[in-house]
Amino acid sequence: MSSFTLCVSLLSLLSTGFSEKASKDTLTGKAVQDVLHKENLDQHYRTIQTKFNLQSSTSTDEKDCAIIAGVSESLGKCNFNRTSKTFIIIHGWTTTGLMESWINGMVKALQKQEAHANVIVVNWLERAHQLYTVAVNNSEVVGKEVAILIDWLKQVTNLPLQKLHLIGYSLGAHVAGFAGKAAQKKIGRITGLDPAGPMFEGENPDKRLSPDDADFVDVLHTFAYSRLGVSIGIAQPIGHIDVYPNGGSFQPGCGLHDVFNAITNGNLGDVIYCEHERSVHLFVDSILNQDKQSLMYRCPDTTTFEKGMCLSCRSNRCNKLGYNVKEIRSKRSNKMYLKTRADMPFKVFHYQLKMHLFSAEEIQGTNPKLNVNLYGTEIDSKKTSIEMPEQVIANRTNSFLVCLEEDIGDLLKIKLSWEKPTSSWSFWTNFKSFWYGSDSAEKEDLNELEIRKIRVKSGEMQKKYTFCASNPSATKILPGKELTFIKCLDGWPVKNKTSLFKFITRSV
Repeated sequence: MSSFTLCVSLLSLLSTGFSEKASKDTLTGKAVQDVLHKENLDQHYRTIQTKFNLQSSTSTDEKDCAIIAGVSESLGKCNFNRTSKTFIIIHGWTTTGLMESWINGMVKALQKQEAHANVIVVNWLERAHQLYTVAVNNSEVVGKEVAILIDWLKQVTNLPLQKLHLIGYSLGAHVAGFAGKAAQKKIGRITGLDPAGPMFEGENPDKRLSPDDADFVDVLHTFAYSRLGVSIGIAQPIGHIDVYPNGGSFQPGCGLHDVFNAITNGNLGDVIYCEHERSVHLFVDSILNQDKQSLMYRCPDTTTFEKGMCLSCRSNRCNKLGYNVKEIRSKRSNKMYLKTRADMPFKVFHYQLKMHLFSAEEIQGTNPKLNVNLYGTEIDSKKTSIEMPEQVIANRTNSFLVCLEEDIGDLLKIKLSWEKPTSSWSFWTNFKSFWYGSDSAEKEDLNELEIRKIRVKSGEMQKKYTFCASNPSATKILPGKELTFIKCLDGWPVKNKTSLFKFITRSV
């Protein structure tokens, strides 16, 4: 604003019908501050380089309609809905300088879910298509420009900030965090989709996305741990809820063998993006396939989860993944875990299996390769391998996690099989038989396990079952053999029943 324009503005105030005292107070007080504040805002609006595109709606002819902060006419042209939800999608660092294809899929999913919502795509490609270190330094500037847009929308439309949801991917997740920090009032929600790790891992909250940036911050970590020395996403929890699908790395469909193939063929970037971008597709899946909503479970770490020991829904210990997450805020971060399929819909069904493995001797070396078939009221599962994250301990109860891609209904029966050993193992067994002679039969017994019961907990159904060997006199299993277990109890046996009975008696 020029000095001449400022003088004209002040003269126009003098022409009002205020009393002399009122005019004096206005001129020397709030009015001058407002004019100067407007001058500063205009300067802010003029320096904004980031572009904000309201995506097509049924009432506009353009696919992308530019919203210009400070130009109210742009809101009318783009048919901005002042009362509906507003989503702001923020891309990350780019090596191509082009908008990535996932953005269009995200826009369509949000429009399908919220027909009248405002879906704004932030375009900061010029600043993002730089060396990564330069793009990181630009991210805070872009975040402040997004905050200027938010403050302006709040001022001119009375935008309900509780209905404002920022969705940032990779470096864009931290841009969303900087926007939340810079906004004059706290915004409703920020979703960080695999926030960038390099130059942010271990930084103070004011230098990255943090729980203080919105009323609710949820984060999906899909490439948070290094593979062959390559890691893109941040590993540390930085939200109110931090989700680690498949442990935060090794996403199904982006397997380790694909990495080796990619190195050979020179397209390692495609595999890295598969891991990193899985966060986006998990979030889109949660919008489009709400009838197949993935559940996630609170757990201290990946190892504990992969033993199946965290499948409880008590006290907010489980939650819906993605768009429909129940907003939980606490002083400490809630780390959540789940397994997924390789393709959309990503939902799987989690089961904990607890088995006491009786053996004449400690299990040494390689764990037994056990498989299960679960039979249900709806369908029967395929043969599924029991994942064993660490060494199995003989003569102790071991807990395992089994995941199925189908809903089999209520559990009826379990078939447990011990996978036949490899030829090398057979050779070693035959060699031992030859070497030990008459003791060979005894040595074979070392490869025998006895399993009398299997206790099962369903995460999705929150039910417990106890299965007993269908033939009580045949509870031992050998490599290449199988056992069948039938349901003998709904729920799990209560420990120390005598003490429980005395407690109930005293209470009565």
